[in-house]
Amino acid sequence: MLTVIAKIKANLDSLDLVTSELHKLVEPTRKEKGCIDYDLFRDNDDPSIFLFYENWENSDDLDAHMGSNHFLECFSKIQDMFQLEVNKVTKIC
Repeated sequence: MLTVIAKIKANLDSLDLVTSELHKLVEPTRKEKGCIDYDLFRDNDDPSIFLFYENWENSDDLDAHMGSNHFLECFSKIQDMFQLEVNKVTKIC
């Protein structure tokens, strides 16, 4: 299993559009092959910060997700409206 924690900090002037587009990713992604969990969180103190917590069967399934139409469409719409930090982690205990 592969876990991904993606932190997205939206530009304040684009917050509504980024929020809307990120929400649109959740349901179709949860139906993808190899998706175990795909949850979107918003920071309680800073509404411009979002976290995706994802669990995938393997890296091939994650790669397929990142090439999916809904993923590519979302990020093409919000391109240059956020900063991104992605950590791929494996549980060790």
